[in-house]
Amino acid sequence: MQNNTLTTPRAKSFALLLLAMTQFVLVIDASIVNVAMPSIGRALKFSQADLSWVVNAYTLTFGGCLLLGGRLADLLGRRRMFTIGLILFSGASLAGGLAQSEAWLIAARAVQGLGGAIVSPAALSIIITTFSEGPERNRALGVWGAVAGAGGAAGVLLGGILTTGLSWRWVLFVNVPIGLASASLAPRLLPESRAQTDTRSFDLPGAVTVTAGLALLVYALVDAVNVGWGSTTTLVRLAGTVVLIGTFLVLESRRRAPLMPFSIFRLPTLRGSNTVALLIGMSLFSMFFFISLYMQQVLHYSALKAGFSYLPLAVGIIVAAGAASAAVTRLGFKPVLITGLLLIAGALLWFSRVPAYGGSYMSNLLGPSLLAAFGLGLSFVPVTIGAMIGTRPHEAGLASGLVNTAQQVGGALGLALLSTVANSRTHELLTSGHHTVTSALTQGFQRAFMVGAGFALLGALLAALLISSRASRSHARAAAAGSEAVVSAAAS
Repeated sequence: MQNNTLTTPRAKSFALLLLAMTQFVLVIDASIVNVAMPSIGRALKFSQADLSWVVNAYTLTFGGCLLLGGRLADLLGRRRMFTIGLILFSGASLAGGLAQSEAWLIAARAVQGLGGAIVSPAALSIIITTFSEGPERNRALGVWGAVAGAGGAAGVLLGGILTTGLSWRWVLFVNVPIGLASASLAPRLLPESRAQTDTRSFDLPGAVTVTAGLALLVYALVDAVNVGWGSTTTLVRLAGTVVLIGTFLVLESRRRAPLMPFSIFRLPTLRGSNTVALLIGMSLFSMFFFISLYMQQVLHYSALKAGFSYLPLAVGIIVAAGAASAAVTRLGFKPVLITGLLLIAGALLWFSRVPAYGGSYMSNLLGPSLLAAFGLGLSFVPVTIGAMIGTRPHEAGLASGLVNTAQQVGGALGLALLSTVANSRTHELLTSGHHTVTSALTQGFQRAFMVGAGFALLGALLAALLISSRASRSHARAAAAGSEAVVSAAAS
């Protein structure tokens, strides 16, 4: 039920600016603390093993609660949940900045992730229900894709600046004024909408089992690097994930108003796009991690210099995402997505050639960084369009929660797998006694980049096989004609 709508281009532009700025902050928060980690560890006396949970606590609750956040947005109102999520996120950021112990900070980061999981699907579903399908929505998703993609790179830079110039606490404090300002502007700039349905059931059993299942899956993946992939702990956690997700599927098949109606998977393009989104997360999230390690551990860059080195990557993503929205309107989302994935694969293969000695930013990192930027920009926009096309208005929150979940789980899975690949290769070379630490580290990174390229190539192949060419062409024709009709028939 639509309570109010935005009728002028100016009003829609202000709404999009607010939504994009908020998403930028959410994405930044997954990476902004990375540069501050040594300072946080010293200040709060973290053990080395526990320090990673400053990042993992946020990722865990963010990835685990996205489906629930999408459901809340659809039923309680998208603008309302956007505002509530922002207030929760801002409060948790303030608490984290004031933290006096490691438990306090980890708990605050977990609540931050919960706030982000409420805000993100609400914001994306507001875009889908506010901007008409075709050129208008493609442009809006181009802006969304630009800020979401650039946020990961900008977070490293901003974290370095704030930590060096002020203190680590400001990587959390900076969210507070932005979040509260966005929450106060939301009632004036954003339309309210919710799913038009006969029931307001929240499906509490389904919400609990899927949230617990996804959170346990992310936990198992991010901690597997520490406890071992074949360890009893990891196997028990993965078995628990299977039980929880299996219980969720059984519950959903029997409920009249399920949290995740299986009917949404009637759309092959939605299924294919979410599969590809998982592989995009697997290939790209870890790329930022390994580039940062290479710059600081092999090239011996300071945290601030490493952060500034991400600037061309961030700018490239913004430019490419804008180009992607125009290309999707002209060519359809499928060929643009495949092209983007091939560029990502090429960039990761290029990164796999980084040298242990004599390397430099201009010779070895700038070129593949720009190629990766264009690949990400050309991938993120069309995969989001593909994941939303053909869905009904009351499914907007669910569909946006699904594609966000696919990317977050993919990122956690990719980082866990590729960290294992890199660490195993490094350990193998060091124990042989024929390699220096620098050489062994670099060859570990090289191996991880090559496997990441394989994920991107698999994504391109699955995009070609699983995403409907007919849906892609119909979307392009409708966009070219300026049609505001939803091309749901073409997506089936």
